[in-house]
Amino acid sequence: MVTTEFAPDVEKGRFRPGLRVKGVQGAPGVYEMTWAPDGRATWEYGNERYPGKPHVIWRRVGTHAIFNPGPP
Repeated sequence: MVTTEFAPDVEKGRFRPGLRVKGVQGAPGVYEMTWAPDGRATWEYGNERYPGKPHVIWRRVGTHAIFNPGPP
């Protein structure tokens, strides 16, 4: 399950290769990850809510379609 892999990796500041975490081109500070053939999510770090604990803000979660621009 993704949460059992993602949360500990966020704490460590290193992501296992299976999550394929990388920065989103043209969007500094925004990251993407892939956890299944068509499972995608984008996220960014927010201000800490608890001292010493990273805070993640989920932007989009779904299929590869999350990368398609929406209506103008």
